[in-house]
Amino acid sequence: MEIKKILWPTDFSGNSEKALPYVQSLTKQYDAQIHVLYVIQEIAHHKSWYGDSGKTHIDELIKHAKTSARKRLDQICEQYMGGCAFFAKHIALGDPAQEILNFIKEEKMELVVMATHGEKGHFQFGSVCEKVMKNSPVPVTAIPIFPDIAA
Repeated sequence: MEIKKILWPTDFSGNSEKALPYVQSLTKQYDAQIHVLYVIQEIAHHKSWYGDSGKTHIDELIKHAKTSARKRLDQICEQYMGGCAFFAKHIALGDPAQEILNFIKEEKMELVVMATHGEKGHFQFGSVCEKVMKNSPVPVTAIPIFPDIAA
């Protein structure tokens, strides 16, 4: 089996980063490209949460989120991806599971490696991971993250 394009979707949580050793190992094993994807949750349909300031305010929030995401992706790639043959950073806007699935198809990913849930997960699988696993056209390696029993 030959894998040349691996997707690592991240939500920048500590749990998400626990998938990195697997991403790095698979990337080296297959001499594959690693694509790091961060999805900004679409907030336009939550306008009332941010007051009645309208589209301009939402656009400013999204612009700030994109700037912050680029900085964080740069940090992750510099800190953890130095040994990879190739890595690319991507930012999408929308529903995280749907955007991950769209990215898989559009960019012809061959494998997805992701943590089973983000920072607030209390169940074995988070909803994003579950949706991706159930609907992905390619294999998904789900890295189990178990909540701290003392928490």
